[in-house]
Amino acid sequence: MACAAHPGLVGLFGQPYLDLAPFVEASGLDALHEEICLALAQIPLDCTGGSHRSMGIMPEERRAEALVDYQEVIRAMNDAEFETFRSLSDDPRSIDPAARAATEFGEERAVALSRRQMQWLKIRYGVYFPWKGYVELIPNRRWEDKSSAEGKSFTRVARAFFPKTLAFVAELPFVHVGRCNVMGLESLDHGTVHRDGDPAEQEEPDHFITFVPGANKRLFLWDDVAKVEVDVPARVYWFNDFDYHGVRADPHFRYSVRVDGVFRPEFLERLEATFGGQAQRNG
Repeated sequence: MACAAHPGLVGLFGQPYLDLAPFVEASGLDALHEEICLALAQIPLDCTGGSHRSMGIMPEERRAEALVDYQEVIRAMNDAEFETFRSLSDDPRSIDPAARAATEFGEERAVALSRRQMQWLKIRYGVYFPWKGYVELIPNRRWEDKSSAEGKSFTRVARAFFPKTLAFVAELPFVHVGRCNVMGLESLDHGTVHRDGDPAEQEEPDHFITFVPGANKRLFLWDDVAKVEVDVPARVYWFNDFDYHGVRADPHFRYSVRVDGVFRPEFLERLEATFGGQAQRNG
């Protein structure tokens, strides 16, 4: 069931997004902000989001906003350039130069990028990674496994530098948590408009909660029918990530924390009682 006011959004319970502040204990977000800022200043940061165009998950009229896509750059490399790229891998022997035409690299691909490769792609070729302050507190190899908790745990870095954040996550209304990431953008960078799946293939929305301790990250949803941006001004929220979404550019660093898992049934019942309907596409 699409949102009545926004025909290009599937949404949740007939809404473009849900402000979850009334449903979770969010009074400690200011303290989390201090902890996360200090942690990000002391630990290595990764990049993500640099291949949305080649992944085919951007709306046609906004594809140019991806600027330089690393998958396109890798495909266009000559043999000498590719050998340099290969040498920067964490395990160069795992990359067969003879099979490069059939190999895809990066997030959600067969061969992940190392931190050195990401930096070289950014510095040498101008690849645009929207999220350069990216930290996996619970690592995931495959996107489709993000709601599963099997064989996963918080990293040692997470436990050492983010204790208050982990305690906050533990109190969120999940049966279990399968993924937890800090998603930071540098000053003046924008989050490219993309979606995380095709609504035509969706059985029900992914369960996740995003919180913005600094209250300064401007997420928006993109209505691809009306061609308008729908702001998400909440500090704690859930939206249908099969809808297109992006982040506005701002002259300062900002971040959010996304937590994926499986919601407790009673939490979904509270949302249904408040908003009505079912949180699924054909509800």
